[in-house]
Amino acid sequence: MLVLALVICFIVTVLITPVVKRFAIKIGATDKPNHRKVHQKVMARLGGLAIYIGFLVGFLILQPESSYTIPILIGGFIIIVTGFLDDMIELSAKWKLLGQVAAAAVVVYGGVQVEFINLPFEMQLEFGWFSIPLTLLWIIGVTNAINLIDGLDGLAAGVSSIVLLTITGIAIMDGSMFVAALGVILLGSTLGFLVHNFNPAKIFMGDTGALFLGFMISVIALLGFKNVTVSSLLVPIVILAIPISDTLFAIIRRLVQKKPLSAPDKSHLHHCLLRLGLTHRQTVLTIYAMTAFFSLAAVMMTMATFWTSVLIIFVLLFAIEFLVERVGLISKDYRPMMNFLRRLANARRPL
Repeated sequence: MLVLALVICFIVTVLITPVVKRFAIKIGATDKPNHRKVHQKVMARLGGLAIYIGFLVGFLILQPESSYTIPILIGGFIIIVTGFLDDMIELSAKWKLLGQVAAAAVVVYGGVQVEFINLPFEMQLEFGWFSIPLTLLWIIGVTNAINLIDGLDGLAAGVSSIVLLTITGIAIMDGSMFVAALGVILLGSTLGFLVHNFNPAKIFMGDTGALFLGFMISVIALLGFKNVTVSSLLVPIVILAIPISDTLFAIIRRLVQKKPLSAPDKSHLHHCLLRLGLTHRQTVLTIYAMTAFFSLAAVMMTMATFWTSVLIIFVLLFAIEFLVERVGLISKDYRPMMNFLRRLANARRPL
């Protein structure tokens, strides 16, 4: 049934996306090129509406039952409306954040919370009322992380597809069928949209799609890994390492440069890779490969012992730091680890 839902969601989204494109052009929901954007012509957005329609069709087919179903549907609708309005009239940052908080609050009120984690040596850490702000922070953070990487044709949709494939696979192995059902129908819808969105794109997903995908991925990941051990709680963070890292270092970059956190720039990961000489398509495929690497590491963590997971985390942190310094994600001059390794290599050379 899961495979059937995946295929139907894929076909529905492939067929409905051209209709959404015509609708977007008719109502003026278009993205015009400027100095910050890579595309060179006016493009229809609202592509996220096609993903949402495909998702709803899949929901009707599988009808996954859970106490979380209604809160997730309501939260998803709120985030779709927020994205739709932003694609139409470009909402201010505070109104976009308000929509995200409202959507997140609905699912938190519906019981989607990280209430405790199991620590080594048979101990347990209860979050108490802190579980609410922590959960809100996770949902809003991941929602914006997916939104921020939506800068190249097929980038956000492809990265989201890899993330969803990983989360769904782990959910099936764990027997979490509600999470698997949500993951499958969202994966099928996203892949169907990617047919029209991969370079050269015929339509953009806009904030309608990026916010919806980010919101749903954050909630699905939370449901799949809540109330677990320290190492497995890190699994969704590892799966989402690329968008989370890009967002985190964007914040650091703006703090270092003393710019407002909401100030746009052209120093995100995809911009840095383009400056290194990669083509549009090469950049997207490179980030796909990075996401797949971290997703594979996350899968390994689900099957590893605690200390093996710790080792994997250290290797991943080293890989992230190397990537940051190599591509200049903070600045061209920020290279502490590479400078240290260079000095260490020079010191070991015989005189």
